[in-house]
Amino acid sequence: MQLMSQNRVKPIKRETFSNQIAGNLRRAIISGEIESGSQITEADLAARFGVSRGPLREAMGQIAAEGLIETIPYTGTRVLQLSPEDVREIYSLRTALETLAFREVWERRDETFARELEARHKALLSTLELDDHVASSEAEVRFHSLVYETSDHKLLLESWHRIAGRMQLYLAEHQRAHGRKAPIEDAHERYLQLALGDSLDLMLKEIEAHMKRGIEQMEQYLGVAD
Repeated sequence: MQLMSQNRVKPIKRETFSNQIAGNLRRAIISGEIESGSQITEADLAARFGVSRGPLREAMGQIAAEGLIETIPYTGTRVLQLSPEDVREIYSLRTALETLAFREVWERRDETFARELEARHKALLSTLELDDHVASSEAEVRFHSLVYETSDHKLLLESWHRIAGRMQLYLAEHQRAHGRKAPIEDAHERYLQLALGDSLDLMLKEIEAHMKRGIEQMEQYLGVAD
């Protein structure tokens, strides 16, 4: 009797369910299935995902906190549409955050950090074969997340989480702009090498260079799209 109780399937918690809905909504936005700038409603999304409005509302709140949707008074809720100004702001803020993160973590890097960064880089490279904007952009965000997670700086990690969703949308848009569904194979090789190297100064220079690569092409693409 006790064994049956242990093996009994537990019901999905509401919080978990709303997280699952948020994941599906995020994927639909990042992939372009729900177009940037399009208006969305609770009723349409509830029908689309086959869910009730309670957990859907929680999921939409989560996606709104990530900056992927925004509610405008008397207008409704729309999916974020990145502009060239958005891209510049994302890059300038991310450069500042990642610079601080590496300063915080530099003297505390260890073998565990190195193994995990290499594993996340390998996972990112594995998405080259998937032909999937969402998987590759998610893996790229996760790769860059490690330094924030290891920094032991709560506000810094919070700040990163606040822009990570928009960063993932940008990465997917960037790949589409260049006719790809994943980053180029050697895009993070130097970044990885320097992140595990001995020179903080070189790493900080690489952060700035890494952030700037391709930004003009992306701004031009978004300018045309607008």
